[in-house]
Amino acid sequence: MKCLVTGGAGFIGSNLVDTLIERGDEVRVIDNLVNGKKENVNPKAELVVEDIRNLEKILPYFKDIDVVFHLAALPRVQYSVQYPRETNETNITGTLNVLLAAKESGVKRVVYSSSSSVYGNNPDLPLKEWMKPCPMSPYGLHKLVGEEYARIFSIFHNLETVSLRYFNVYGPRMNEEGAYTTAIAIFLRQKKNGEPLTITGDGTQTRDFTHVRDVCRANILAAESKNIGKGEVINIGAGRNFSINQIAELIGGHKINIPPRIEPHDTLADNSLAKKLLNWEPQIKMEEGIEELKRIYGV
Repeated sequence: MKCLVTGGAGFIGSNLVDTLIERGDEVRVIDNLVNGKKENVNPKAELVVEDIRNLEKILPYFKDIDVVFHLAALPRVQYSVQYPRETNETNITGTLNVLLAAKESGVKRVVYSSSSSVYGNNPDLPLKEWMKPCPMSPYGLHKLVGEEYARIFSIFHNLETVSLRYFNVYGPRMNEEGAYTTAIAIFLRQKKNGEPLTITGDGTQTRDFTHVRDVCRANILAAESKNIGKGEVINIGAGRNFSINQIAELIGGHKINIPPRIEPHDTLADNSLAKKLLNWEPQIKMEEGIEELKRIYGV
Protein backbone atom coordinates (compact mmCIF):
# COMPACT_ATOMS: atom_id res chain seq x y z
CA MET A 1 0.00 0.00 0.00
CA LYS A 2 0.94 3.63 -0.46
CA CYS A 3 0.11 5.10 2.91
CA LEU A 4 -0.07 8.58 4.38
CA VAL A 5 0.15 8.89 8.15
CA THR A 6 -0.75 12.27 9.64
CA GLY A 7 0.85 12.71 13.02
CA GLY A 8 3.38 10.05 12.08
CA ALA A 9 6.09 11.56 14.29
CA GLY A 10 3.99 11.15 17.41
CA PHE A 11 3.57 8.27 19.82
CA ILE A 12 0.98 6.09 18.08
CA GLY A 13 1.74 7.43 14.60
CA SER A 14 5.44 6.59 14.67
CA ASN A 15 4.73 3.08 15.92
CA LEU A 16 2.24 2.64 13.08
CA VAL A 17 4.80 3.91 10.56
CA ASP A 18 7.31 1.33 11.81
CA THR A 19 4.71 -1.44 11.45
CA LEU A 20 3.83 -0.36 7.91
CA ILE A 21 7.50 -0.14 6.88
CA GLU A 22 8.12 -3.63 8.28
CA ARG A 23 5.28 -4.89 6.07
CA GLY A 24 6.92 -3.37 3.02
CA ASP A 25 4.41 -0.54 2.57
CA GLU A 26 5.39 2.83 1.13
CA VAL A 27 4.85 5.49 3.81
CA ARG A 28 4.63 9.28 3.78
CA VAL A 29 4.32 11.20 7.05
CA ILE A 30 2.78 14.63 7.55
CA ASP A 31 3.60 16.16 10.93
CA ASN A 32 4.20 19.72 12.12
CA LEU A 33 6.51 18.41 14.87
CA VAL A 34 4.68 20.33 17.61
CA ASN A 35 4.09 17.14 19.60
CA GLY A 36 5.92 14.68 17.40
CA LYS A 37 9.66 14.23 17.16
CA LYS A 38 11.67 13.93 13.97
CA GLU A 39 13.79 11.19 15.52
CA ASN A 40 10.65 9.07 15.98
CA VAL A 41 10.12 8.81 12.22
CA ASN A 42 11.41 5.70 10.53
CA PRO A 43 14.22 6.72 8.12
CA LYS A 44 12.57 4.65 5.38
CA ALA A 45 9.49 6.88 5.51
CA GLU A 46 9.16 10.25 3.77
CA LEU A 47 8.67 13.06 6.29
CA VAL A 48 6.76 16.17 5.26
CA VAL A 49 6.81 18.93 7.87
CA GLU A 50 3.45 20.62 7.35
CA ASP A 51 0.36 21.51 9.38
CA ILE A 52 -3.02 19.90 8.67
CA ARG A 53 -4.67 23.25 9.37
CA ASN A 54 -3.38 24.43 5.99
CA LEU A 55 -5.28 22.57 3.27
CA GLU A 56 -3.38 24.07 0.34
CA LYS A 57 -0.03 23.05 1.80
CA ILE A 58 -0.97 19.44 2.56
CA LEU A 59 -3.10 18.72 -0.53
CA PRO A 60 -0.22 17.81 -2.92
CA TYR A 61 1.01 15.07 -0.58
CA PHE A 62 -2.24 13.09 -0.86
CA LYS A 63 -1.63 12.35 -4.54
CA ASP A 64 -1.39 8.62 -5.41
CA ILE A 65 -2.08 7.59 -1.80
CA ASP A 66 -4.18 4.46 -1.20
CA VAL A 67 -4.92 4.80 2.51
CA VAL A 68 -4.71 7.73 4.91
CA PHE A 69 -4.23 7.02 8.61
CA HIS A 70 -5.30 10.22 10.33
CA LEU A 71 -3.67 10.43 13.76
CA ALA A 72 -2.60 14.09 13.87
CA ALA A 73 -4.24 15.87 16.82
CA LEU A 74 -3.65 17.96 19.90
CA PRO A 75 -4.56 15.08 22.16
CA ARG A 76 -4.58 16.30 25.73
CA VAL A 77 -7.87 16.59 27.61
CA GLN A 78 -6.62 19.29 29.99
CA TYR A 79 -4.94 21.20 27.16
CA SER A 80 -8.19 21.26 25.21
CA VAL A 81 -9.93 22.78 28.23
CA GLN A 82 -7.28 25.48 28.55
CA TYR A 83 -6.92 26.17 24.81
CA PRO A 84 -10.26 25.31 23.16
CA ARG A 85 -9.73 27.48 20.07
CA GLU A 86 -6.28 26.17 19.18
CA THR A 87 -7.25 22.54 19.74
CA ASN A 88 -10.49 23.00 17.79
CA GLU A 89 -8.54 24.27 14.79
CA THR A 90 -6.27 21.25 14.74
CA ASN A 91 -8.70 18.53 15.79
CA ILE A 92 -11.79 19.62 13.84
CA THR A 93 -10.66 21.94 11.03
CA GLY A 94 -7.54 19.82 10.54
CA THR A 95 -9.61 16.66 10.28
CA LEU A 96 -11.94 18.31 7.76
CA ASN A 97 -8.90 19.31 5.71
CA VAL A 98 -7.58 15.75 5.72
CA LEU A 99 -10.94 14.44 4.51
CA LEU A 100 -11.16 17.12 1.82
CA ALA A 101 -7.63 16.38 0.63
CA ALA A 102 -8.37 12.65 0.55
CA LYS A 103 -11.56 13.23 -1.45
CA GLU A 104 -9.89 15.58 -3.93
CA SER A 105 -6.97 13.18 -4.43
CA GLY A 106 -8.97 10.01 -4.96
CA VAL A 107 -7.79 8.27 -1.80
CA LYS A 108 -9.63 5.01 -1.31
CA ARG A 109 -9.94 4.94 2.49
CA VAL A 110 -9.33 7.08 5.58
CA VAL A 111 -8.79 5.41 8.95
CA TYR A 112 -9.56 8.02 11.60
CA SER A 113 -8.12 7.83 15.10
CA SER A 114 -10.86 8.64 17.59
CA SER A 115 -10.99 8.21 21.35
CA SER A 116 -13.00 6.67 24.16
CA SER A 117 -13.24 10.26 25.43
CA VAL A 118 -16.40 10.58 23.33
CA TYR A 119 -18.25 8.40 25.87
CA GLY A 120 -17.61 10.75 28.79
CA ASN A 121 -18.39 9.40 32.25
CA ASN A 122 -20.85 6.71 31.24
CA PRO A 123 -21.39 4.34 34.19
CA ASP A 124 -22.76 1.53 32.03
CA LEU A 125 -19.79 -0.71 31.34
CA PRO A 126 -18.49 -2.10 29.09
CA LEU A 127 -18.81 0.80 26.67
CA LYS A 128 -20.48 -0.12 23.38
CA GLU A 129 -20.40 1.80 20.14
CA TRP A 130 -24.17 2.33 20.04
CA MET A 131 -24.21 4.14 23.39
CA LYS A 132 -25.04 7.86 23.33
CA PRO A 133 -21.81 9.92 23.35
CA CYS A 134 -21.44 12.44 26.16
CA PRO A 135 -17.94 13.96 26.01
CA MET A 136 -16.71 15.78 29.11
CA SER A 137 -14.01 17.84 27.41
CA PRO A 138 -13.44 19.80 24.21
CA TYR A 139 -11.07 17.04 23.11
CA GLY A 140 -13.78 14.39 23.43
CA LEU A 141 -16.14 16.64 21.49
CA HIS A 142 -13.53 17.21 18.78
CA LYS A 143 -13.12 13.47 18.29
CA LEU A 144 -16.87 12.96 18.07
CA VAL A 145 -17.17 15.67 15.42
CA GLY A 146 -14.34 14.01 13.49
CA GLU A 147 -16.22 10.72 13.51
CA GLU A 148 -19.32 12.41 12.14
CA TYR A 149 -17.37 14.22 9.45
CA ALA A 150 -15.86 10.90 8.38
CA ARG A 151 -19.29 9.27 8.20
CA ILE A 152 -20.74 12.16 6.20
CA PHE A 153 -17.85 12.04 3.71
CA SER A 154 -18.64 8.38 3.13
CA ILE A 155 -22.29 9.24 2.45
CA PHE A 156 -21.81 12.24 0.16
CA HIS A 157 -18.39 11.75 -1.39
CA ASN A 158 -18.02 7.96 -1.66
CA LEU A 159 -14.86 8.11 0.46
CA GLU A 160 -14.39 4.97 2.50
CA THR A 161 -13.92 5.86 6.18
CA VAL A 162 -13.80 4.11 9.53
CA SER A 163 -13.25 5.57 13.00
CA LEU A 164 -11.32 3.68 15.67
CA ARG A 165 -12.05 4.67 19.27
CA TYR A 166 -8.84 4.05 21.20
CA PHE A 167 -8.88 3.24 24.89
CA ASN A 168 -5.88 4.60 26.82
CA VAL A 169 -3.03 3.62 24.55
CA TYR A 170 0.36 2.95 26.14
CA GLY A 171 3.71 1.59 25.02
CA PRO A 172 7.12 2.67 23.72
CA ARG A 173 7.47 6.41 22.89
CA MET A 174 4.39 7.43 24.86
CA ASN A 175 4.33 11.03 26.00
CA GLU A 176 5.34 11.60 29.60
CA GLU A 177 3.36 14.82 29.92
CA GLY A 178 -0.39 15.28 30.03
CA ALA A 179 -3.59 13.82 31.40
CA TYR A 180 -4.52 10.46 32.92
CA THR A 181 -3.96 8.62 29.64
CA THR A 182 -0.21 8.84 30.28
CA ALA A 183 -0.32 7.79 33.95
CA ILE A 184 1.89 4.81 33.12
CA ALA A 185 4.59 7.02 31.60
CA ILE A 186 4.39 9.48 34.48
CA PHE A 187 4.83 6.67 37.02
CA LEU A 188 7.79 5.22 35.12
CA ARG A 189 9.48 8.60 34.89
CA GLN A 190 8.88 9.24 38.58
CA LYS A 191 10.28 5.87 39.60
CA LYS A 192 13.35 6.33 37.40
CA ASN A 193 13.97 9.71 39.07
CA GLY A 194 13.52 8.28 42.56
CA GLU A 195 10.30 10.22 43.10
CA PRO A 196 7.05 8.94 44.63
CA LEU A 197 4.31 7.85 42.24
CA THR A 198 1.61 10.55 42.29
CA ILE A 199 -1.84 8.95 42.30
CA THR A 200 -4.71 11.28 41.43
CA GLY A 201 -7.53 11.02 43.98
CA ASP A 202 -7.91 7.67 45.69
CA GLY A 203 -6.58 5.73 42.69
CA THR A 204 -9.66 3.54 42.36
CA GLN A 205 -10.48 4.96 38.93
CA THR A 206 -9.98 2.37 36.22
CA ARG A 207 -8.79 2.51 32.63
CA ASP A 208 -8.85 0.04 29.76
CA PHE A 209 -5.17 0.28 28.80
CA THR A 210 -4.43 -0.88 25.26
CA HIS A 211 -0.93 -1.55 23.95
CA VAL A 212 0.20 0.54 21.00
CA ARG A 213 1.20 -2.50 18.93
CA ASP A 214 -2.33 -3.84 19.23
CA VAL A 215 -3.60 -0.43 18.09
CA CYS A 216 -1.26 -0.46 15.09
CA ARG A 217 -2.52 -3.90 14.09
CA ALA A 218 -6.11 -2.65 14.35
CA ASN A 219 -5.29 0.24 12.01
CA ILE A 220 -3.88 -2.07 9.36
CA LEU A 221 -6.84 -4.42 9.60
CA ALA A 222 -9.14 -1.39 9.30
CA ALA A 223 -7.29 -0.31 6.17
CA GLU A 224 -7.70 -3.70 4.51
CA SER A 225 -11.04 -5.05 5.73
CA LYS A 226 -13.82 -5.42 3.17
CA ASN A 227 -16.43 -5.37 5.95
CA ILE A 228 -16.15 -1.65 6.60
CA GLY A 229 -15.72 1.71 4.91
CA LYS A 230 -19.05 3.46 5.44
CA GLY A 231 -18.16 5.55 8.47
CA GLU A 232 -18.33 2.78 11.05
CA VAL A 233 -17.16 3.45 14.61
CA ILE A 234 -15.22 0.63 16.29
CA ASN A 235 -13.84 0.35 19.83
CA ILE A 236 -10.18 -0.59 20.04
CA GLY A 237 -9.64 -1.56 23.65
CA ALA A 238 -8.25 -4.48 25.59
CA GLY A 239 -11.61 -5.29 27.18
CA ARG A 240 -9.93 -5.42 30.58
CA ASN A 241 -9.45 -2.51 32.93
CA PHE A 242 -6.98 -1.77 35.72
CA SER A 243 -7.19 0.76 38.51
CA ILE A 244 -4.51 3.42 38.83
CA ASN A 245 -3.59 1.80 42.14
CA GLN A 246 -3.02 -1.52 40.35
CA ILE A 247 -0.82 0.16 37.75
CA ALA A 248 1.23 1.74 40.53
CA GLU A 249 1.65 -1.69 42.14
CA LEU A 250 2.83 -3.23 38.87
CA ILE A 251 5.45 -0.49 38.49
CA GLY A 252 6.37 -0.47 42.18
CA GLY A 253 7.71 2.22 44.47
CA HIS A 254 6.54 4.70 47.08
CA LYS A 255 3.16 6.27 46.35
CA ILE A 256 1.43 9.51 47.35
CA ASN A 257 -2.05 10.79 46.59
CA ILE A 258 -2.74 14.16 45.00
CA PRO A 259 -6.09 15.99 44.62
CA PRO A 260 -8.60 14.47 42.20
CA ARG A 261 -9.64 16.14 38.95
CA ILE A 262 -12.70 16.05 36.74
CA GLU A 263 -12.44 12.91 34.61
CA PRO A 264 -14.38 9.74 33.86
CA HIS A 265 -14.01 7.34 36.77
CA ASP A 266 -13.95 4.16 34.69
CA THR A 267 -13.47 3.00 31.13
CA LEU A 268 -13.89 -0.49 29.74
CA ALA A 269 -14.29 -1.37 26.07
CA ASP A 270 -16.67 -3.82 24.54
CA ASN A 271 -14.43 -4.94 21.67
CA SER A 272 -16.80 -7.49 20.15
CA LEU A 273 -17.44 -5.34 17.08
CA ALA A 274 -13.70 -5.15 16.38
CA LYS A 275 -13.57 -8.94 16.55
CA LYS A 276 -16.55 -9.22 14.21
CA LEU A 277 -15.62 -6.62 11.58
CA LEU A 278 -11.83 -6.59 11.76
CA ASN A 279 -11.01 -10.02 13.16
CA TRP A 280 -9.04 -8.09 15.79
CA GLU A 281 -8.48 -8.82 19.42
CA PRO A 282 -5.75 -7.67 21.79
CA GLN A 283 -2.66 -9.83 22.07
CA ILE A 284 -0.48 -8.02 24.63
CA LYS A 285 -1.45 -8.35 28.28
CA MET A 286 -1.02 -5.42 30.62
CA GLU A 287 1.49 -7.21 32.81
CA GLU A 288 3.66 -7.99 29.77
CA GLY A 289 3.43 -4.42 28.49
CA ILE A 290 4.47 -2.96 31.85
CA GLU A 291 7.43 -5.32 32.16
CA GLU A 292 8.64 -4.31 28.69
CA LEU A 293 8.39 -0.62 29.60
CA LYS A 294 10.21 -1.14 32.88
CA ARG A 295 13.10 -2.62 30.90
CA ILE A 296 13.02 0.29 28.43
CA TYR A 297 13.03 2.84 31.26
CA GLY A 298 15.59 0.90 33.25
CA VAL A 299 13.53 0.70 36.43
